[in-house]
This record gives sequence, structure tokens and C-alpha cells, in this order.
Amino acid sequence: MHEYSIVQALLTQCEELAHENQAQAVTKVVVKIGRMAGVEPHLLEMAFNTFKEKTVCDGAEFVMNLQPLVIACQGCLTVIVLDELLYKCPACESWDVKVIEGEEMFLMSLEME
Repeated sequence: MHEYSIVQALLTQCEELAHENQAQAVTKVVVKIGRMAGVEPHLLEMAFNTFKEKTVCDGAEFVMNLQPLVIACQGCLTVIVLDELLYKCPACESWDVKVIEGEEMFLMSLEME
């Protein structure tokens, strides 16, 4: 499961940010996860809750904002939010699309004390 390595990197980033801001603890971690980021949200949450113990994030709330897949059609110039994971424009049926959002994962915010 690569979610474990993602969580290890996330916890390292949280430790560094807490240190930079002279915080004793992180109370809330908010991440944005694209639908096509290749991450299973429930496994990520389970990994976070497992590995946060005895870190600056011990006791922190973990919030995941799931981002849908957003594409821009290069044919008809339509921007579409897709419910299904199909890289095809539903307006003109073109396969010539560009992904705008939905393939990334970001640390959006931390609450520290």
C-alpha cells in the first residue's frame, strides 16, 4: 500500500511546519485529494490514524476534501466536472481533453497550537 509512504511524507511535512511555526502540536490536518490521484481515501485515513501516534499530529483531526475530475475539452472548449472516470467530453464526445483538476493531492491547511 503506497498510502503508508504518502502518510509518512505528510507527517514529515507536518513536523517541519510545526517546527517552523514553533507549534507544540498539530490539531487538524486538511488535505485535498483528486479522484484520480491514485489514493484510496479510507486507506489513507487508516494509515494517518495509525502512524500519527507519538508525532506532532498525535490527536489531530484528519479532513479529506475529495476533488472531482475536471476536464477542459480542446475541441469545443467546454469545462466539465465528470462524475465517472472517463477522459471524454460528454458535450461533443471528443477524446482531446486536458485534465484541469482531480489528479493531485495537496496539504491544504494545518491547525496548530
